[in-house]
Amino acid sequence: MHRSSLINYICLVICFLSFQGVTSQAHSEQKYSQQHITIKQWHINVSAGVGVITNPLRGAKNLPLPIIPQLAFYGERWFFDNGRLGYTLSQTKKHHFNVVSELNAEARFFIDGHPKNIFVLPATTSHSFSTEQNPQPSHININAIDNRSLALDAGITYHYVEKNNVLSAQLLHDVSSVYNGLKGAFQWQYHSQIGQLKLKPTLGINYKSAELNNYYYGLKAQETVLGKIEVGSSWQPYAKIDASWPLSEANSLRFHVAYYDYSAMDGSPLFERNYSMTAFIGFDHTF
Repeated sequence: MHRSSLINYICLVICFLSFQGVTSQAHSEQKYSQQHITIKQWHINVSAGVGVITNPLRGAKNLPLPIIPQLAFYGERWFFDNGRLGYTLSQTKKHHFNVVSELNAEARFFIDGHPKNIFVLPATTSHSFSTEQNPQPSHININAIDNRSLALDAGITYHYVEKNNVLSAQLLHDVSSVYNGLKGAFQWQYHSQIGQLKLKPTLGINYKSAELNNYYYGLKAQETVLGKIEVGSSWQPYAKIDASWPLSEANSLRFHVAYYDYSAMDGSPLFERNYSMTAFIGFDHTF
């Protein structure tokens, strides 16, 4: 693997882990508090198998997930959990309040996209400029626009644990001055077990501010002959299910599938599909 490809893959995994932040954080807090796993000790899992994040943007590649590391460390207050660095403000059996920071996951769709590179659509060049008085937005290939940067978000999360149910809410702000906006989420997750099969269905909705959507999915005036295109804020629902079947004390079979709705982004000509799916099946090993 070339060095640039390796760097891109590492960034992809970090973004994927951050993307799972609300789920993994709620689950990990519940898991660690219930099982009293030793603090000040690394907890490491590696899942290896076949996986993909489908990329909804035109001209973009799907993102492979052959190996997914899961890494957590909990101190008295500070913790690191799957790409999320946080500090516990208050924690009881039912209520968890944290300050957290994580990489914004939207850039994962642009990791393999290079600005002003090949596969530039004719509509973005002067040679194919339409003579219509009011040209309408057309499809735009992401390889024809400026690259989007990784952003660092920080804010507050809250989790409410009631038996097998975990309700979560978060509100984060870009502290890296990349898009200078907000993102939030509300989520419900249920932990169940049928025999040895462990299941975690999840339903949620993400809020993304106009600043976030315009930076990643809008178009600047110099990027296209269509002129500046803004997208606006959005509420985007999602659903997930995670399943594991233990094979031994340290190994298990792992299955994960998730659906993220991007239909609220239909104002952006970058989208080829109005959804993204994450799917993975493989083996999980705990060190």
